[in-house]
Amino acid sequence: MTTFVALTLVGLVTGCVYALTAAGLVVTYTTAGVFNFAQGAMGMMGAFSFWQLWQAWNIPLGFSLLIVLGVFAPLFGVGVARFLFNGRSSGNDQSLALTLALLLVLLGAANAIWKPTTARMVPLWAGHGSITIGILTINAMQLLIIATAIAIAVGLRLLFTHTRLGMAMRAAVDNPDLLSLYGQEPARVQQVAWALSSMLAALAGVLLVPLIQMNILNMTLLVVNGYAAAMIGRLRSLPRATIGALVLGLAISYAIGYSPQLHLDNHQSIEITLQQGMPMLLLFAVLVFLRPDPLRAGVLAARRLPSIPSLTQSVVVAVAGLAVAVVLSRTLSDANLETASLAVVMALIAASLVLLSGYSGQTSLCVLSFAGVGAYVMAKAGSHTVLGVFLAVVVSAAVGALVALPTLRLRGLFLALATFAFGGIMDIAFFGQRFGDSGSLVVHRLSIPGLSLHSDRSYFVFCSAAFLAAGVGLLAVRRGRYGRQLAALDDSPAACATIGLRITRLKLAVFAVSSGLAGFAGALYGGLGAQIISSNDFAALQSAVLYLLLRVGGVKTVTGALIAGVVTAVLPVVQQHVPSLGGLAFLVTGIASLFIGRFPAGLAGEIGRVVERRPRLELPTLVEQRGIASVR
Repeated sequence: MTTFVALTLVGLVTGCVYALTAAGLVVTYTTAGVFNFAQGAMGMMGAFSFWQLWQAWNIPLGFSLLIVLGVFAPLFGVGVARFLFNGRSSGNDQSLALTLALLLVLLGAANAIWKPTTARMVPLWAGHGSITIGILTINAMQLLIIATAIAIAVGLRLLFTHTRLGMAMRAAVDNPDLLSLYGQEPARVQQVAWALSSMLAALAGVLLVPLIQMNILNMTLLVVNGYAAAMIGRLRSLPRATIGALVLGLAISYAIGYSPQLHLDNHQSIEITLQQGMPMLLLFAVLVFLRPDPLRAGVLAARRLPSIPSLTQSVVVAVAGLAVAVVLSRTLSDANLETASLAVVMALIAASLVLLSGYSGQTSLCVLSFAGVGAYVMAKAGSHTVLGVFLAVVVSAAVGALVALPTLRLRGLFLALATFAFGGIMDIAFFGQRFGDSGSLVVHRLSIPGLSLHSDRSYFVFCSAAFLAAGVGLLAVRRGRYGRQLAALDDSPAACATIGLRITRLKLAVFAVSSGLAGFAGALYGGLGAQIISSNDFAALQSAVLYLLLRVGGVKTVTGALIAGVVTAVLPVVQQHVPSLGGLAFLVTGIASLFIGRFPAGLAGEIGRVVERRPRLELPTLVEQRGIASVR
């Protein structure tokens, strides 16, 4: 009984922290129409800022809390509302990309400011006292967390239902024009909402930091568990989100407490798996069973497709690209050649997203999970043979279809959340378990009879040829009937259903083909460099980074995939030359992605527009030449 009571207390405390995060998500979605992917990172920044003020600079506790919660957090929220969203309700994929970019910027900034190798600790700042009720003992920190969560829940409920400001905040997203007629400024009201949400995120981080180890990534992802609670409340109901957060906290606590304790290491592994995996699993399940129709799920803002090259043009460019690859293979050093090979393979993975996200508008944040499946199958079932590559493609395509099957009703934000949750589940339940104690596997390089791929130079040329062939194939698909169906699916699924298109079959097919292409790239990925793959190579957060880089390059273009692959490969090399600036890849990707709103077509799309607008030198036709001659 004592164990049960202790686990219940721990679960309630954890659930209260999740409830604060979920409340912040509900506030921004209800008042601004934006699901804030960066909510967890904002909480992490609040926690580290609190440590910096109180522990590093010895500012008194009360002033530190006041500065973080009363100054830094609300000002940051107002800045996000003003400079990223500018008072607009952005219930579309642009807001998804912008908040993902903000998440990466905060992760990169935190790694640059606070070195991850330095150990940090925040004491129980609420004091060491406790209250005993029967067999239950509650310390001051736990009591403060529970009391704060209750007060915040009651206060927000009263704010939205009994105050003029609360009703104005809800109206700011439902009908901003009507709100303006009543003398309110929608932009100002949404800034208040963002300030409140940022304060809740920082409060969650400040309350959580004395209870766990201060780690930038772990703290961000731990607060992300509030996503599932917010979804239980359908991003609108604070009471339901709070109940969902408490249920989630209790479920994790009970699962950890009653898990088999074979030995210490195994118990620690089970504890980490349950803490990280259960919220992701619950988030995926909630999204699958959630009816998405009443919720706002937008589409890509960049609907205008770049001009599509003809078959002849695409083949000519591919041949020229292969010639460039041959030249590079003979001129690059060994280190640069390895970077170039990684760039081409990552571009091939990004090309699978061009088909899925660019052509059909299905947002996916787990593309590296399918690549990891392909690499794993290549290592375990076929190694260096062509059969291994074939199995990698088939298994990855099957996994992609299985993921798509329960998410067919989802689109936009909700599909992105579902795929992100699936990627998180794969990180913990598959890659974390199947890659052995060392966390890595050996993958032998592909061997084709009659074709030598043993040298790094020949393998680079082969990977380049694979990417160019995939690019030609993608453009051929876009020009054909299937590509037009995917474009129609991107524009309006309802219209597709009206004219008789089988949307279910279309979505399953595009998910399967895209996942199979990512699996093929994963099989090639294993043959790079030292021919060793790690479970960290396919993390869900890295999938989000690749997706954002593709958006920056041009999500609807093969050129955009190449840009994304090159940047993905080059950033770690730059990081090695600037070791003092930690999180450079996150920081650069996030900052570049913040401009997606201004350039939704990406770099490739903007370059294409410039080329199309360029005046062309037109020579007189034969008839015109003869006419001029006759006049003379």
